[in-house]
Amino acid sequence: MHDSTFEDFLDLITDILSKESEKKRFQKPVEFETRIRHLIVEQGGWDGHKVDLEPHPHIFPDIPLGQNGIEVKFSEKDTWRSVANSVFESSRAKGVENIYVIFGKMGGKPEVRWARYDDCVMHVRTSHVPRFELEIGAKESLFTKFGISYTEFQKLGLHEKMEYIRTYARGRLKRGERLWWLEGDPDSDHSLPIQARLYTSLSGDEKRQLRAEAALICPDIVRGGRVNNKYDDVVLYALTYRGILCHQARDLFSAGSVAGKARGGIYIQRSLIGIQDEMRKAAFELEDALFQEYWGISCPPESRIKEWLRRADAACKDWQPSECMFIDE
Repeated sequence: MHDSTFEDFLDLITDILSKESEKKRFQKPVEFETRIRHLIVEQGGWDGHKVDLEPHPHIFPDIPLGQNGIEVKFSEKDTWRSVANSVFESSRAKGVENIYVIFGKMGGKPEVRWARYDDCVMHVRTSHVPRFELEIGAKESLFTKFGISYTEFQKLGLHEKMEYIRTYARGRLKRGERLWWLEGDPDSDHSLPIQARLYTSLSGDEKRQLRAEAALICPDIVRGGRVNNKYDDVVLYALTYRGILCHQARDLFSAGSVAGKARGGIYIQRSLIGIQDEMRKAAFELEDALFQEYWGISCPPESRIKEWLRRADAACKDWQPSECMFIDE
């Protein structure tokens, strides 16, 4: 439950800060936060709880005061919007139940306002670690969109939280877009390489591995040669999951260099037959989140080749992959 007495205290604090900012704008976030801490002390503190004047730099919220806490936000621009903390809240202060935001807007007409944290969180930025984004006066809370209260959400386990985040992020994707992150665990074995590489710079073995993974994840590549966009997911997979840029994705499967020395026939058929072993290996090594993202279903490793054949057969009009590939499956 929200503390109305504490909210009255916030009214007092933000009113003083707004008047001070009108006379002289706060220049830096640290200056603004430091002033809030000293102002709370000047007002006699809150309910016997002391304000740490030398706080830990990563604690959330910034100023814990017993069951209540204040997260401080600051902008030099004329905006009430700001990036907030990680959705994981791994550095959350113990004992804090009600979180409030004090926001100093120094652009335009300087002003300071407060809001309940769960009311002003309105978006998730899907950066390396998904982070909340907040806005004072937001029309709709993110947790309303989730269909769950913030109190309930922050008590969920990491993987449960990520299901909400992924569902929200997918719902905002435009045609041809994919999530660049999939894992719900920041300690996952997979992470996007910080340095992007060109496909042409890979070794022969690396090229075969990438082609096999992309072919498995994206069975639509077997569709007719004149079908537009059939390689889009290949490009997105290589870039977002492996950090590899492919200038000509078609050449990964339809060029003579990957189809063998013989000329004529169906090049993509021969190129896929040539990487069947690598595709089998990929089926057992790639994480299930990839198949959920690209296939829309969870698929156990031992069933992935059969499922790929089913999807490829349905997509292919010129030949049947199941008649010439993975015959022993």
